[in-house]
Amino acid sequence: MQWTFTLDQLAVIAKEFWDKYPEKRVFTLTGAMGAGKTTLVKALCAAKGVADTTASPTFSIINEYGYRDENGNPRQLFHLDLYRLKDEDDAISAGVEDTLYQDAICFVEWPDIVAGMLPEDTVHLQIEVQSDQKRILSEITSSTK
Repeated sequence: MQWTFTLDQLAVIAKEFWDKYPEKRVFTLTGAMGAGKTTLVKALCAAKGVADTTASPTFSIINEYGYRDENGNPRQLFHLDLYRLKDEDDAISAGVEDTLYQDAICFVEWPDIVAGMLPEDTVHLQIEVQSDQKRILSEITSSTK
């Protein structure tokens, strides 16, 4: 799957994203610094109905948000930014592994450090900036990883 979009199209892309991945829980996001990973997560949170202010978890490593599913049940969504972690032991100490295996949606930025602990059905995504300020969001398949 691939989407090409500008920032003003993010709300539409976010709805299409959740239509494509209604049952998936864990998503990795790779892309250059400043490519728009956190901006994308903010739009995806808004599309899920997260009312909290979303921000980059760069300093906290894990941000937790609440929303209600289509039946009105309270649910959790986690946004992890692993940029500052040194190794898998740091990730375990920070609670990353526990977070990944909760019954919650998780977005993981800079996922390479935890590649070995990601669930098998993780959706791997890449975001790229184009010269005209468009972004391309692509699902990375095993043949392109």
